[in-house]
Parts: sequence; C-alpha cells; structure tokens
Amino acid sequence: MQLTEGMAAVVTGGASGLGKASAKALADLGLKVTIFDIDEEGGRAHAEAIGGIFAKVDITDEQSVVEGFDRARDAHGQERVTVHCAMTSRRGKTLGWDKEKGGYKRLSTEDYAYGAEGILVSSYRIASHSALGMANIEPLNDDGERGCITLTASVAAQDGQIGQVIYGSCKAGVNGLVLPMARDLMDLGIRVNSVMPGIFATPLMLGMKDRNPQMWDQLNASVPFPKRLGEPEEFASLICEIARNSYINAHQFRLDGAIRMPPK
Repeated sequence: MQLTEGMAAVVTGGASGLGKASAKALADLGLKVTIFDIDEEGGRAHAEAIGGIFAKVDITDEQSVVEGFDRARDAHGQERVTVHCAMTSRRGKTLGWDKEKGGYKRLSTEDYAYGAEGILVSSYRIASHSALGMANIEPLNDDGERGCITLTASVAAQDGQIGQVIYGSCKAGVNGLVLPMARDLMDLGIRVNSVMPGIFATPLMLGMKDRNPQMWDQLNASVPFPKRLGEPEEFASLICEIARNSYINAHQFRLDGAIRMPPK
C-alpha cells in the first residue's frame, strides 16, 4: 500500500512510548495522524508537534472510541492505517501470599477482567471499528486494498513470566485475533497484523535507569544482540513497513533482539 501525502492514520496510545514514535514516523511520511489517548496534555502536545490532531479516547469505553473515530474522520477522512498501542492492565500472580491472613489469596476475577478489557477487548474494539470504516470506502489500488490495521501484542504472549498471567494471556489473545480477523476481512482488502515488542526504552522503562541502575544494566545485557533495549523508533519503523508492504498480512512479528535465543 503506497503511503501517500495526506493519507489518514489513527494511532492509539500516541501520547508516549511506542505509540508516540509510531505517530511521528507516519506523520514524517506525510500522513495525517489522529492520536487517541487519555493523556490529554501529552497527546495534544505531540499531535501539534507532528501536525496531527488529538482525540481524548478511553479505549475501554465504546462510545469514547466511536466519538474518537468520528472526530478523526471529520478532520482527515477515513483512516487507511490504524495502529493500536494503547492498553491498560494490572499485575499479579495467580496466587499471592497474604501477609495479614498468613495464607494464599487468588488474583481476583475482577482484576483479570480489567486487564482483558484493557488489552484484548480494546484491541477488538479499535480494530473492528476501524475495519467498519475502511469497508465502506473505495479501494486504493488494483489489489483492492482498503487499509491496514496493526495491533500491539508482546513477547509475553509467548514467554509470559511470573506475575504476567493477565498481561501474557491477554497479549496472546491479541495475537489470536490476527488470523481469524484477517480471514474475515481479506475479501474487503483490509490487512491485519500484530507486533510483539520485547524490552523497549519507553518512559516506563527509562524510569528504572535512575531508580535501579543494576537492573537496567541486566535488562540491556539480557538482549543477545544488540546488547540494549529497543528504541521506540525501531518499533515505529516496522509499523511503517507493515503498512507499506501489501504482502504482509495475518502475521505476528517478534521485535525483540532475539531474547528467546538460548544462552551460549
């Protein structure tokens, strides 16, 4: 899909981290970007910096998402590129030790449901609303392509660690959306993919650099090559290539510096 000047894009979570880098990378290619985020100050500032617009959107709220897409389309027309980076979740083990009661307690179903809504359900919500808009416009090329939707999963989808029972399983669910959704939408010329980032130097991770420099060094050393955390711009570069390359469909990309590689 040729990314042309003035083509519309929507990036969720575009106020910071991977979403912020993705929004800038798409804008640098000439696309008109709408940032969805609950961080109004950060989202507006970045949207202004890249020549886009901001919509305050809560990805866990159906009406908020609908209103966000309406605002984006009123300003820029139907989006052809959608990148979903926003999420919200909680952390905890399936069973954790309760010091006060002197016994184990389970991670509540409410906590799990909160993460499922903020990761998996929100991914479906964003993707399906975007697809509905794309389905009702003319194709871009002779292949019949109408648009590209990229979801953000995580290496935790395949490598879930201690305390990631919510995050890991729900990110695995995001990957699970990709193939059946791509099958559903293939006759409409809409592609669906996901990216599984590893450890990236997002604001959340960069805060560790000062708080716990030893842990920071260990994280960098854990990446086989290059021996460092990923840069958000490297994630954004892949996002742009997925949008650009019409032959990429129904795929889940690991972007992690080979952290699954067995140690020497």
